[in-house]
Amino acid sequence: MIKKRYILNFPSQSGDKAFSYHLVKDYDIRINILKAEVYPGKKGSLLLELHGKKENIEKGVDYLTNHNIKCESLDKAIHLEEDKCIDCGNCTAVCFAGSLTMNRDTWKLEFDKDKCVVCELCIPACPLNLFTIDFR
Repeated sequence: MIKKRYILNFPSQSGDKAFSYHLVKDYDIRINILKAEVYPGKKGSLLLELHGKKENIEKGVDYLTNHNIKCESLDKAIHLEEDKCIDCGNCTAVCFAGSLTMNRDTWKLEFDKDKCVVCELCIPACPLNLFTIDFR
């Protein structure tokens, strides 16, 4: 089993089809919607985390591509130099995904990489420039 993140870009005419249902039912893929901008009758995009067997994910992505959905693999992550962090909390103000939080007991910054959607808003928010993009 693997986890892989994709940005899906939908054409305007695809709003009436249950693509996520088919990923789950036909390809045995668990999906986690990390971010969505979908408007009926207009173009839309989803940031999805797919969890399943590698071959099933590949077949599911092929299914989406065959239905004119552009699938872009998200092969980057945010890296934080935690040892240099002064725990100011600036980055927590812009992190809508909730991956950057302040521990209320210790007042130390906590970074949950699994929640990060790589929106990159933390990069300019950090006064010490401790966030970088890690391309894998």
